[in-house]
This record gives sequence, C-alpha cells and structure tokens, in this order.
Amino acid sequence: MRLTPTAGRLDSPPADEHGAGWHARLELGFESAAPGSTVLAHRSHVGPLRVQKALYPEGRRVCHSVIVHPPGGIAAGDRLEIDIRLAAHAHALVTTPGATKWYKTPCSAAAQSTCIRIARGAILEWLPQEAIVFNHANPCSTLDVTLAAGALFIGWDILCFGRTAAGETYAEGRYRQCWQIRQEHALLWNETGVLEGGSALMAAPAGMGGAPVCATLVAAGKPVDSALLDALRAEMAALPARGRIAATRLPMAVAVRYLGHSTEEARTALVAVWSILRPHLAGIEARPPRLWRT
Repeated sequence: MRLTPTAGRLDSPPADEHGAGWHARLELGFESAAPGSTVLAHRSHVGPLRVQKALYPEGRRVCHSVIVHPPGGIAAGDRLEIDIRLAAHAHALVTTPGATKWYKTPCSAAAQSTCIRIARGAILEWLPQEAIVFNHANPCSTLDVTLAAGALFIGWDILCFGRTAAGETYAEGRYRQCWQIRQEHALLWNETGVLEGGSALMAAPAGMGGAPVCATLVAAGKPVDSALLDALRAEMAALPARGRIAATRLPMAVAVRYLGHSTEEARTALVAVWSILRPHLAGIEARPPRLWRT
C-alpha cells in the first residue's frame, strides 16, 4: 500500500473518553515439542479475542491457529492486542476465519496492534484474510516483528477501502498503518503512513490510483536469490489479474505488492506468490488452509 509517509512509529489513538469499546488481548506461544513437531504451548486471552484450538492439517510440523474476534468487526473505541511468540524451531501459521471489518468510528478511533517474536530457526506465517475499511472509519493498525538469526517471517495484508460491493467509497476517514520487521537489531522492513479518505492520494498515480484494494506480502529473515525472484515474477506475469502486481527484493526480504479492484484477485495473487516462497524459504510444500475456500 502506498501511504503518505510519516516519521517514526505511529502513536496509538487516544482512549475513548467514555470508556466505550472492547479492550481485548490475546497471547499465543508456540514451541517445538520434538523434532518436526510444533505445539501451542501458551494461550491466554482477555476480552473477545481468542483461538479455539490448535489445528494440524499438514501434520505435526506446522501448527495452524485461527484468531477469532466474536463481535465480528472493530468499532469505535476498540483496542485489540495480539502477542505471538515462537520458540526455537517452531513453525506456526496464523490466519482469521473471515474478513476483518473496520467500522465507522465517528467519535473515537479503533486500533489493532500485533507484536511477534520469532526465535532462531522458527517460522511464522501471518496470513489473515482481508480487512474492509468502512467509510468514516479511523483505524490504527500496527505490526511489530522481531526475528532471531535463522528465523523466517512470511506475512501479508489485504485492504479494501470502502464496501465496494455496495458502491461505497472511502470518502472520509483516516487509515494509519505501521509495519516494522527487525532481525538481530537490523531493520529489514519499515513502512509507516497515513491514508486520508477522499484525499488526492486516493486517485493519484503515486497513491491508490483510483483502486480501492491494495495488498502487501513480505517474506523476511532469509535471503532471496535471483532465481527465486525470477520465478516469482514469472508466476505473477502468468496470473490472469487485471490489477497491478510487482515484486521487490531487499538484502534479507522480498516484498510483493498488489493494486486493483478485487480482494479475491488480490488474495489469489498472494497465495500464488506464497506457494512459491514457502517451499524455497521454509522447506515445506504450500497447502492453502481449507478455511480460505469457505
């Protein structure tokens, strides 16, 4: 996503003066119980944010978890905090059961902060389904990832501004986002910005270009060679997508961007990219969770 750049981290929005909104926190801890086996060793929640149980559709090597927010959307005054930690050599895939909805927030902003810590040799795949930003919504979304040496993070973010199926555009509101990924104190990825609803940036070629959907996938922690980058670009060129998609390689990361008009198309494109990255970087065949097809 192309946002107006801002300096440093985003501050959390001010607390709602009336104390309204859900304040929820979820902690997940994954450990390698034995060689080739990962367990959800720690699970704690406060408020309406939880996972029901560990799932193993790929066998014991990868522990799948689905984060559920029972209210179904994030409204004015809501504060959601997610803390995920992986011990050495653990491998987890975390997703959501459906689209996240950022509701209209006329009086106070809403926020979701995600903090991820990945120990040496561990792998986390952070693959939530898309987020829909309603008109007049004022969300603040942050993702802070710290990697040890030899650890791998693969994560994506799919955003739709406005309920496009209903003809709604993001005419008013303020979306704030910050992604930071570090490994051994080195900053691998830093993107912080603000998108104002109805602003010139929504239509500008250097911004959203009139498209309501944008998506970003970042794989960080391991180098991506030229052959893998070429394979990614070949796969993207073969996609029957009407939106724009491109890949960029950094010293210890690769980023893939999508800009278009369809969350389904964005998800299809990122799944195709993930299906190439996962075997090369994580050493395991890509098998999309059945949940994504429901």
